[in-house]
This record gives sequence, C-alpha cells and structure tokens, in this order.
Amino acid sequence: MNIFDCAIKIEEETKAYYQGLEAEAMEPEMKVLFSMLAASEEEHQRKLRRLRKRMAGAKLDGLTGNVCRFRPLLSQRELLEETGRDPNLYRFAVANEEQDIRFYEELAAAEEDETTRKGLLMLAQEERRHLQKVTNIYSFVETPKTFLAWSEFGNRQEL
Repeated sequence: MNIFDCAIKIEEETKAYYQGLEAEAMEPEMKVLFSMLAASEEEHQRKLRRLRKRMAGAKLDGLTGNVCRFRPLLSQRELLEETGRDPNLYRFAVANEEQDIRFYEELAAAEEDETTRKGLLMLAQEERRHLQKVTNIYSFVETPKTFLAWSEFGNRQEL
C-alpha cells in the first residue's frame, strides 16, 4: 500500500471516530468540539491527497494494510464515559495525534528505501502541523471558559 493511501485511510477512520463521538455527545460544547475535529480531519485528508499527487512519480509502496488503521487510545464509549469524569478531552485528541507522529517516525526509521523514508518523515511533519491545528481548535472551543475580556464582568471575588 502507498504510504499516502495509508495516511488517508487513517484520517478517514479518525474522522469517522470523531463523527461518532459528535453523534453520541450530550453537551453542545462537546458536539462542537467533535464536529470541528472531524472537519479538521477531512481538511487533513485533502492536504494528504494533494501531497500524494505531488509525489506521484516516487516509489512509496510497501506498507501492509493491517498497519494502516487508526488505533484510538480509547474507544468511543470509553471516551464518552471519561467525559463524565473529566470533560477535558484535549489530552486524548493530542495523544492520538502524537501516536500518529510516532507511527510515521517509527516506520521511517525501519524503512530502507530513502524515498519512502522521506515520504514517511514528510507525513510525520504534516501530523505535527495537524497537531497544532487540533490545539488551536481546542483553544477556540475553550476560550469562552478561560478568557476574561472585561474584568468588571468577571466571576472573581473581591477581597
């Protein structure tokens, strides 16, 4: 399997994971977060398709299909149960992205073909950029809770 086809497949599975979480989430804020994460994965797929097209002439095959699948740290059910105890899901989304980065870097380290290794490292770098986007999404969703625009409307107690 081509490494870009593998990456696109993983992104499709990740998008479906977030869409499932969006459908199951009870809190509107969580629905928005999962919807934005799913949209981010779709955008990431489009970027990977453009990269695949740009690298069309390079030999980037050799991955087996069983390697190319999304492995979330928690199932959808476990993650939704976790939201009851800890509504801060950011660390799970970040951990999944970091897992993808390690996945591509480990494949690159084991790869003998230089072109394939470069392609895998390119995918790891792309995942780093995507991790930054996930961080930005989370920051956007959390800003109303953490940002105080005017101190006179704050909930801080005067001493």
